[in-house]
Amino acid sequence: MKYFYLLLSFFLLNNALMAQSEDDNTIDVSILTIGPGANLYDKFGHSAFRVHDRSTQIDYVFNYGTYDFNTPNFYTKFARGKLLYSLSVETYDNFYARYVQQNRWVKEQVLNLTPDQEIAMFEYLKNNSLPENRKYKYDFFYDNCATKIRDVLVDVMDENIQYKDSLPFEAKTFRELIQQNVHYNSWGSLGMDVGIGAVTDVTATAWEHQFLPDYVYEAAKIATVTKEGQESALVKTENFLFENSPEEEQHPFLGSPLFVFGIIGLVILLITYRDYRNQTRSRFLDSLIFLITGFVGVVLLLLWLATDHTATANNYNMLWAFPFSVIFTFAIGRKSPKRWLRKYIVFLLLLMALIALHSMTGVQGFAIGFIPLFIALTVRYLYVIRFLKRQVIDP
Repeated sequence: MKYFYLLLSFFLLNNALMAQSEDDNTIDVSILTIGPGANLYDKFGHSAFRVHDRSTQIDYVFNYGTYDFNTPNFYTKFARGKLLYSLSVETYDNFYARYVQQNRWVKEQVLNLTPDQEIAMFEYLKNNSLPENRKYKYDFFYDNCATKIRDVLVDVMDENIQYKDSLPFEAKTFRELIQQNVHYNSWGSLGMDVGIGAVTDVTATAWEHQFLPDYVYEAAKIATVTKEGQESALVKTENFLFENSPEEEQHPFLGSPLFVFGIIGLVILLITYRDYRNQTRSRFLDSLIFLITGFVGVVLLLLWLATDHTATANNYNMLWAFPFSVIFTFAIGRKSPKRWLRKYIVFLLLLMALIALHSMTGVQGFAIGFIPLFIALTVRYLYVIRFLKRQVIDP
């Protein structure tokens, strides 16, 4: 029954669009931009289309940012980059009320289109919302709820819409863009910095900035549209539909990544100092380091090579989380490891040096919370190399 009423509304709206002229235009096609929310997955904001007929009060939102939690193997598909998102349609009132309840600001940009262009937009969205057309494979940078706004406008308007090659502010890298709404010393920030690779440390173009809703909004403000041979601003009017009450986020240092890894790093350094004083080696610690860093490295390698995620390629976090270490977990735990294992630890130490080099040269950014861990691993590897060099081992 709900789908029937939706189809009826589409029919009425379509008739209104067909019947209107420039003089009695009561149809608005708008871009809606939603502010960041409290959850990590809401931090980047949201975008959608609105089609509103003021004469009939038909008012619908076309939302490309929905997915089904009941999808079979949901988490596996998400991890592999194969999760399908879809275009959903709902009333504007329901859409608006949801974000007001979440205390997220809502802005609207009414587009400066001719009746024919509005009809073309509505027909495109209506066709795209059909069950056989609504799904698409999500990509965080190149195919999401924000990029769909830009891409739909280009598909419908073709050469009649012109986006600027630059934006009125300094361009940023992909990593800087996704981190700007997330506190630098938070677990969400650390998780993103670990999972994404060096491909995100290149400067995004003005076009590529639009994977985030804020930049869809900014790009639309300076874009132009051709109407009957005349070039005009794409945005006719801007409305602040809901101004939220900002709530200051709390980021206590205790429990933060920098604090937790500071404690872990300090424990490694204290055990290493005790080993130095006693001229011994805590084999359990070395095995634990190899096991954990190696396991993390295997996960990062799979994210790079075994998924469709574009953001996880060329991830130099594998310099400290080297996958092969997991294979040598038991070997490093032996009282007298083989000679080649000392050479392997020298190799790990060189990889730690590359982390500093890549960070200083901008090849890839690393989570600030890992700094104590990097220092502790470097000191530990130096000690183990020195200890094994003195030890009589098998050839």
